[in-house]
Amino acid sequence: MSALRRFSTVALSVSLLAGGAAVLAPTASAASDCASYDQGAEADGDGINFRTGPSTSYASKGRLYNADQLGLYCKSGSWYKAKLIKRSKGGLPAGTYGWIRQDMLKFHLAG
Repeated sequence: MSALRRFSTVALSVSLLAGGAAVLAPTASAASDCASYDQGAEADGDGINFRTGPSTSYASKGRLYNADQLGLYCKSGSWYKAKLIKRSKGGLPAGTYGWIRQDMLKFHLAG
């Protein structure tokens, strides 16, 4: 088999794999059904994934640790879109947005 033909076969395989992965990846539209929310909270546990979307099928941006401070902005099912108030103990910068599951939060009382 010629080098050019081998290269073409590999390029086609990579292209097909990349396209297939894009089809399987969750879409951002899942987050568009987000009900408006405005409350403070903190992470309630250590090593909690701060995700790119509202389910475990979304990638993690990094990890949150006990008492990392968050502002909650919207809710989708049992997931909240949140913004880090200060740099997280895991090293994520202040202002980072992500998604966290409701049972991983300790809510602040409004007042």
